Parts: sequence; C-alpha cells; structure tokens
Amino acid sequence: MKKVVLAYSGGLDTSYCLKYLKNDKGYQVHTVLINTGGFDEAELVAIEERAYELGSAQHTNLTIVDKYYDKAIKYLIYGNVLKNNTYPLSVSAERVFQAMEAIKYAKSVGADAIAHGSTGAGNDQIRFDLIFQTIAPEIEIITPIRDLKLSREEEVAYLQANGVEYSWEKAQYSINKGLWGTSVGGKETLTSNLPLPSEAYPSQLQKEGEEKVTLEFNKGELIAVNGKKDKPSNNIVALEKLASAFAIGRDIHVGDTIIGIKGRVGFEAAAPLIIIKAHHLLEKHTLGKWQQHWKEQLGNWYGMLFHEGQFLDPVMRNIETFLEDTQKTVNGTVTVALKPYHFTLDGIESDNDLMNTSFGQYGEMNNAWTADDAKGFSKILGNAQNIFSAVNKETYI
Repeated sequence: MKKVVLAYSGGLDTSYCLKYLKNDKGYQVHTVLINTGGFDEAELVAIEERAYELGSAQHTNLTIVDKYYDKAIKYLIYGNVLKNNTYPLSVSAERVFQAMEAIKYAKSVGADAIAHGSTGAGNDQIRFDLIFQTIAPEIEIITPIRDLKLSREEEVAYLQANGVEYSWEKAQYSINKGLWGTSVGGKETLTSNLPLPSEAYPSQLQKEGEEKVTLEFNKGELIAVNGKKDKPSNNIVALEKLASAFAIGRDIHVGDTIIGIKGRVGFEAAAPLIIIKAHHLLEKHTLGKWQQHWKEQLGNWYGMLFHEGQFLDPVMRNIETFLEDTQKTVNGTVTVALKPYHFTLDGIESDNDLMNTSFGQYGEMNNAWTADDAKGFSKILGNAQNIFSAVNKETYI
C-alpha cells in the first residue's frame, strides 16, 4: 500500500482529501497539521480525533511557532514588509512554512506522495507546489480538489455518502488565524466596492479611551511589552491581546495573485501592524538615510518573493543577511497609544538616536558648523545643476 502524507487542517477540503485518498485511491494516509500559531491545544486535540475518525493511519501535530518567527517573521519586521503598503503577509508567509514542514515530514516517513487541499483558483496551490517540488522532487504531488474541480457541495455530498455526518454548514466568512495575523474572506471581498462589516472581524471593540503601550526593541527584535521581557513570539501574542481589545488592525488587501488575477481579502493584524510601524519609526531615528533607502527597496522585494512562494530562492538568504546587518543600532523603546480602531506612535527613546541635540536642532540652531560652512556647502552642492543650466540656457521661468 502506497503511503501519502496529507497537509491537514481539519476543514472540509482536507477532510474530503483524506477520505478520497484512502477509499478511492487506496493510499495509506498520514495526516500532518503544521501549527504556526493559529491553533490552541484543545483545537489540536479535536483535529487529531477527527483525522483518526476519517481514517488517518497516523496523525501528527507539529507546532513550529518559534521556528516560524526565527526564520520568517523576524525578517518581515526587519524589512517593515507590508504588501502593497497594506498587508503584513499574514497567510502567505505561514503557508510557505507549512509547506516546508509538511514535505520534510513526508520525506522522514518515506512517503510516496504528498497531498494538499488547495483549489486551482488561488495562491496557496503555487506556494505548496513550489516548496514540495524543490525540497523533494522525487515525491508525487496530489491535489484532489484542484484536479477534480470540486465544488463545496460536491465535497459535502461525497463525505455524506461515505458516512461522514459532520456539520459542514458554510460560514458566511472564512477565517484563517496565525501568529502574524488573521485573514477574513467573505462575500464582500469578492466585490470591488463593498467593505467587510464590523461583525465579520474576529475581534470586536471592548475598550474605549486611550491606553499607552511601550515596545522595547533590541537589534530590531521586540524583546519587551510594557517592560515585561519575553521571547519575541510571546510578545507578539501579548501585544495582540492588548490591541485587539481596541479592534485595531482591520483592513482589506487588494493585490495581484501569483496566477495573474486580482485578489481581495480582509485581515485583522493588530500586533503585526503596530510592531512594523513602531519598528520603522525607531529605524528613522537610528539608521542613516541610505540604510533606510536600500532597506525599503530590498524589504519590498523580499516581501514580494515571499508572497509568491519563492522563499527558497538563494537571493532571499542574501537579503536576510543585509536586513539583519542593518539592525545593529535599532535599539530603544517606542511608546504607542492604543485607541478604538486605530493607534498612534508617540515617540522613541534610544541611546542610538541620531537626533542628538549636541549636533544641532532641526529648524532651530546649528552647533557643529558655521554660517560660512553652510554657504560654501550650498554653493558646491549646486554646481552640477548650475553648470547644466548655464550650458543649456535654461531659465526655469
């Protein structure tokens, strides 16, 4: 009997795949769930029980939250990565790592094939396929939902015909929660003009007024929230809890999918948005202008490649080396004001703050140069454009 590893979530698509691969294709199905921060212990237990009920020969839950942070989220923060200046790669980043861990698991158990439940209409199919074929080209990739072009109704009917009577009532919105944010898909996101209603988001407004939060960074990593030090992944969770009570982090991302069509998805990512904006502000104070310039170019490029499943391209390691090197002086504390549905950044305190008043105060006074120094600098700085204007008789009027 051939062995297939199924990247399993417990939802309708992967439940169909499990039953189909076992009953119709005769595979010994091993299910694996890769937890990147979206499941609690009770949910993991319930998913394992369901996998065995559906016929899994062996189910494994792999929690990789800290690995996911160290290998992915850390660099998304270093690069201040927001796809189309909006989206913090909440789902796209975790899919890449789920794919990597699933195929490594498949190799470790000697699987003949690996399967995923992606459809043929989205980005996830490409992300899974790219990772699988790069890490283990010898292992066959099976995608029942994509290959059979199945509708939700057809999947439910098949499961019912095979004695599976779980409630598959379609929720109005599809929610995907992870450490780096939660995606929200529903009927409005299929249009170009309708916003998601407030009740579609997982967190509702619980607090009014304003609450101050301090975020401490060391070499670009979040090491403390409100003075309480912990590992960065725990700090992300702690900040999310504080900020989600104010219903912060809601937005809709519109972008180009890997397969060439436009896509629209809602998301809630309070902690990621606050961390990225706070980190960016600290960098404005502690990095030089050319560091910031090239970080912006490479950070955007890094995010685009990551989003499109190209995480294993060697240039990604090159960019990560650059990004990490820029973080040596990104140290200090940022004060953030949490308010209903939004936040503001009050300012920073840092020993590496380049707004050092001993050199001068912007718009006020200079302490490190004379008026004659400034006049001479301006004259020399203007040489190139002055020469061009004189030679070409430009008047600019």
